[in-house]
Amino acid sequence: MTSTETTPTATVPQRVTPELIDRLTARVRASGDAHLGRARTPFTLIEVYTGAAYGTLPQSRPEDVADAFATARAAQRTWAATPLKERLAVFARAHELILTERATIADLIQIGCGKARRMAFEESCDVPMIISHYLKTARRILKPRKHGGPVPLLSASIEEHRPKGVVGVIAPWNFPFALALSDAVAALIAGNAVVLKPDNKTALCALFGVELLHRAGLPEGLFEVVCGEGPDIGGDLVDNSDFVMFTGSTATGRLIGERAGRNLIGCSLELGGKNPLIVLDDADLDAVIPGAVFATFANSGQACMHIERIYVHDRLYDEFLRRFVDAAADLGAKAGASYDYIPEFGSLISPEHLARVSAHVEEARAAGATVHTGGRARPDIGPAFYEPTVLTDVPPQVAHATAETFGPVVTVYRVGSEQEAIDRANATDYGLNASVWSSDRGRALRVARRLEAGNININDGFVTSYSAKATPSGGVKQSGIGARHGDQGLLKYTDTINVGVLKSQVITARAQMAYDKQITSTLATLRIMRRTRLR
Repeated sequence: MTSTETTPTATVPQRVTPELIDRLTARVRASGDAHLGRARTPFTLIEVYTGAAYGTLPQSRPEDVADAFATARAAQRTWAATPLKERLAVFARAHELILTERATIADLIQIGCGKARRMAFEESCDVPMIISHYLKTARRILKPRKHGGPVPLLSASIEEHRPKGVVGVIAPWNFPFALALSDAVAALIAGNAVVLKPDNKTALCALFGVELLHRAGLPEGLFEVVCGEGPDIGGDLVDNSDFVMFTGSTATGRLIGERAGRNLIGCSLELGGKNPLIVLDDADLDAVIPGAVFATFANSGQACMHIERIYVHDRLYDEFLRRFVDAAADLGAKAGASYDYIPEFGSLISPEHLARVSAHVEEARAAGATVHTGGRARPDIGPAFYEPTVLTDVPPQVAHATAETFGPVVTVYRVGSEQEAIDRANATDYGLNASVWSSDRGRALRVARRLEAGNININDGFVTSYSAKATPSGGVKQSGIGARHGDQGLLKYTDTINVGVLKSQVITARAQMAYDKQITSTLATLRIMRRTRLR
């Protein structure tokens, strides 16, 4: 460091005190004596807005992962035997605590990933939304169901849903509170224990969520947290789990799926996307432009369901591009690094991720793409800020044309027909989200039925489908396996058990006589068929 360089100072919100940080990081399952070389080096927590360190996060060892699962497994036996009504009461209390602590939650989300305050607040609402849904529906979903047996009136079968045991949840950095807690809440309501591995960079908000659940009455030991890089402890987490929930890249999801398969356990994977938005020739651009801007640049483009490809009918293309570029530039002018609601556009997660996003843009630019707005970093605001970027003429061979950029970068394409838009939207290995805009809802629905995506939105980017907690949300093709939300989002954390019932031994004898009679009749028929000649 030269004499003119200074170490940046973190601008941590007043609510994020050293005492809070110490209390939260103490929840991480980590052991060993650093002086004797038995502990991992702690991870340095960085405030994204300044690049300054504000604390450290303990790192777990494989032994810590095993201990976390042993503790959780012991607590789960009692929790599974707890009546569902009592389990749900914990989450009713947690619902109110999360709403009460919304400001601290937003602070902890922002300090780790740098998103705008509005987006941090909206993320904090996801957990109360999923709690509200399952408070109303869990009894129906998990209730045993009686079905008819093989012999009418004499037998029956009962469908039961029993918790799997201990669920491993691997949460990402882009929505670190929502995707750590919402997935865990469903698993816990179903009667499981949870071992969570949040991303190191954004672990504090997830740890605060765990603290709030314990304040609400969740038994200690039922929700354990381990921290570390995937190569260090990810495999151990999968190996100890009875089920794994993962949100992240397709490449990592494939590794987790393979390992889960070897262990003969289930997994649910929400993976990457290269999501398209289609603007049909009858769309209302007054509605499309703000919707497309949010769908593309929300969370600085760091959302699994955000839009990276826009296909606009030739009749509207020129006007759409002009207005969309202006709107993106206007949003970029509202970027800022603060813990209030003034900035409307936030930071990328880190300088390293900024370098990846920038590399995608620069490769496309060098290959002949046109950058209409953006295409540059903003170190004057913070070390990981990158402007909203709109491209056209992107050659098909560059990375941004087919791979997930996961930043505030989108390409606009001109199409000549509805069919061309559908074909080009489907021309990807991914299938997480798609969006269709039209003044004719029936027409938009017909187009939606031909799109290959797990979530499809009509006249919206992605909020409508994802926020519909009663409907499962997941990906198809290379975008994932399984789904969160809806009945499926709860039942995936259970084993379905079939209990067959015969009503008494007397009935069993009668049933056997009836079955013997049926066998005799069937054999006689088969013999007659053998002796009958074809004419």
